[in-house]
Amino acid sequence: MSAARPARVGRPLDVVVVGAGLGGLAAAAHLSQQGHTVTVVEREPIPGGRAGMIEEAGFRLDNGPTVLTMPNLLADAFAAAGADMADFLTIDKVDPMYRACYADGSTLFVRHGREAMTQEIREFANAKEAEAFGRFCDWLERLYRVEMAHFIDANFDSPLDLVKPWRAGLELVRLGGFGKLGRKVASFFDDERLQRIFSFQSMYAGLAPYEALSLYAVITYMDSVEGVFVPKGGMHAMATGLAAAVEKAGVTIRYEAPVTRILRAGDGSVSGVELGGGERLAADVVVCNPDLPVAYRTLLGGVDAPRVARRGKYSPSCLLWVAGVRGLPPADAAHHNIHFGRDWDGSFRALIHDGVRMPDPSILVTLHSLDDPSLAPEGCSSIYVLEPTPNLDGRIDWVAERERITGSLRAQVASLGYPTDVVVERVYDPLDWEAMGMERGTPFALAHTFLQTGPFRPNNVDERVPGLVFTGSSTLPGVGVPMVLVSGKLAAERVQQYAEARR
Repeated sequence: MSAARPARVGRPLDVVVVGAGLGGLAAAAHLSQQGHTVTVVEREPIPGGRAGMIEEAGFRLDNGPTVLTMPNLLADAFAAAGADMADFLTIDKVDPMYRACYADGSTLFVRHGREAMTQEIREFANAKEAEAFGRFCDWLERLYRVEMAHFIDANFDSPLDLVKPWRAGLELVRLGGFGKLGRKVASFFDDERLQRIFSFQSMYAGLAPYEALSLYAVITYMDSVEGVFVPKGGMHAMATGLAAAVEKAGVTIRYEAPVTRILRAGDGSVSGVELGGGERLAADVVVCNPDLPVAYRTLLGGVDAPRVARRGKYSPSCLLWVAGVRGLPPADAAHHNIHFGRDWDGSFRALIHDGVRMPDPSILVTLHSLDDPSLAPEGCSSIYVLEPTPNLDGRIDWVAERERITGSLRAQVASLGYPTDVVVERVYDPLDWEAMGMERGTPFALAHTFLQTGPFRPNNVDERVPGLVFTGSSTLPGVGVPMVLVSGKLAAERVQQYAEARR
């Protein structure tokens, strides 16, 4: 059943959304709910932004995010467009969610559901560690409840907004949210292998577990407690489904319509956008989904990006190899497979602090066709391999080193037993991410250090440019599919505030 659509508030505005990524589409959904007239302009011929898709030789290969958590947030975006997600998209549990392979030869399957995972840990480690998992989940749930309502699903106008929900802040302190994540996870688990599987998620925030604050364990909650899911048809199906839903709700989407400039009136407020070829679209509000620092530099001539976007610490990048290959994966392979290198902390130091390749790389191998055979021809597989690397602030010369590093990665994948007889492939390194419009060549945006989070992250509005609103991973709340979907909702709230102010 589609969601009830509330009455609109304030005068409807003409809104142009730049970019049909998940943030832009989520914003369009919520804006349609508010009754605004919405046009989405997208430079590519398909929706999705970073959640793209390659279709070639009978393969359908995702080349963007590969882990979907918190599908309720995606369902909320569909509901905002007056739609039931099930009418546009089928989402299934991934179980096991991960196969974690360690350098000592041991293997841990991360199961869906607390009971199943408790039993897995009991067999993998011992009863004490299994009991610790229950306490760990209880702590994660309390942490999530505090953070989501008060610090994630919230717009901020100044750092003072952090102290307004003071009871929530005190609860975060009580829960140890401002200690170090690695130390906190180790307080539950003695087994170093379990410490890894429940703290590697800090990489999504651009930080090593030993430097990330414990409050970022909220990502572990989304991942390991709420669970991992997969859309039928691949991750890109999220974008195509949501695009169809917002169009049905009355939103206009124009593809192959690159924006070359955000237009401004004499008072500095936005007045529309200019498209490639010179066409101009008038607008009361522009919601901008491209990477925020790149948008300031390329679309807003004369307006500097916030200082944190220009001088802040950016997350590591990645080398991504996606391929359609002949052959099938090993019998014990899971949908998501993490192969951990030997030196955990040393790998992070090399990657984040030294700016060099991990000496013994940990990699993620995702096999979308394992659970959805429609993504590859019979007897073939789709394979998605990600190795974290330094971003372009690092010391790797990607022009000189790309082929050697990519060859090394392919050889590692083959040595692990995966098929590597390539039919079609794409490789993305930090220079490619930069060419696609991602600052410092990283698809993971600004790192989530404390002073680059919440009110300290580049805001989704800029008082110098009234009517301009940002969405996506570069603004609040941050990186990852759940956060980007929330960013679209928060952007729509900003538009509604702007509409109210103009009444």
